[in-house]
Amino acid sequence: MEKRPLDQLPTDPADPFALARRAADVMKRYPGWWCVCGGWAVDLHLGRLTREHEDIEVAVLRREQYLLRGYLIGWQPQYVIPGQAGRISWQGEELEPPVHELHTRPPQRDFTRLELLLNEDNGDEWLYRRDQRVRLPLARSVHTSPDGVRYLAPEIVLLYKSKPRAGEDEPREIDELDFSTLLPVLDAAQRDWLRRGLELTAPGYPWLDRLR
Repeated sequence: MEKRPLDQLPTDPADPFALARRAADVMKRYPGWWCVCGGWAVDLHLGRLTREHEDIEVAVLRREQYLLRGYLIGWQPQYVIPGQAGRISWQGEELEPPVHELHTRPPQRDFTRLELLLNEDNGDEWLYRRDQRVRLPLARSVHTSPDGVRYLAPEIVLLYKSKPRAGEDEPREIDELDFSTLLPVLDAAQRDWLRRGLELTAPGYPWLDRLR
């Protein structure tokens, strides 16, 4: 039987987080800060699968690139320059903003694609890439699911999802779905942090009325 890449395998209803656990397994020996992010982080926080996911994204810290260089040997890492087509092979040179997206091919099993996103920090706090006035203690930036998968704090996930696509004023349909699904389970501190972050970076954003 022909093998399909891991990220193209259908989700098993009996084990919906198998792909997220495999991503965590691929990263488990990485010595730096990391966590699953994006739509998978939403579902890991909820403890249930709410929708299909196109990819698996993992957040890492930009300042720990020296750790990435060694860990990604054999992964064929490529980075993306925002606004430019194509990908560039990463040879270990220092990646500066606005570059923040790496595409890799981990050699483990048949896991053929993993997207790594460079996050900013100051050693103690996670910093919002789009406006570093918005920050959260690193100790609060990562949660762990019951089966041991590290994932990005839901309020950070939603803050990143608050940026509409170019030429649009409203959030994407999947981002609106993630917000509506997560909002009821955010605690007061998470809601307040997200509200203040949006007021600072996106005043008038449609989600603000529902956070007040």
